[in-house]
Amino acid sequence: MKKIEIVNKKAKFEYQFLQTFEAGMVLLGTEVKSVKAGNVNMNDAYCLIVNGEIIIKSLYIAEYELGNINNHETRRDRKLLLRKTEIKKIIKKMNEKGNALVPYKIFMSDRRLLKIEIALAVGKKTFDKRQTIKDRESKRDLARIKKIT
Repeated sequence: MKKIEIVNKKAKFEYQFLQTFEAGMVLLGTEVKSVKAGNVNMNDAYCLIVNGEIIIKSLYIAEYELGNINNHETRRDRKLLLRKTEIKKIIKKMNEKGNALVPYKIFMSDRRLLKIEIALAVGKKTFDKRQTIKDRESKRDLARIKKIT
């Protein structure tokens, strides 16, 4: 069984996560096959709340190579499946200023279903980003020193 995990690394750098949610996605058959092949790009993806539903927009899932004329659109809107209580929580938090809903990771659950992890997040300031870079470089240097000795 091949482990699928596609992560949006840019999201962790740009945002500070407050809370994460695990959601299902409404996908077509060719989309599922393409995701399992790893042909996904999450860099431009974002989430919106439309009529009490959470929609992910601009998530790029490449066309399935072995698909026929009924292949899917690459950047179509996809509905996320969450419990009503979770959606209400998210809507309440999104009404506060500065909060965003960011797609972070696509993975396969234990039951072999494709899931997406979305995070309720606040944008980082420039000095926070610099601190993140500093921490990452210090960890890298420590790892090199340990490797040498």
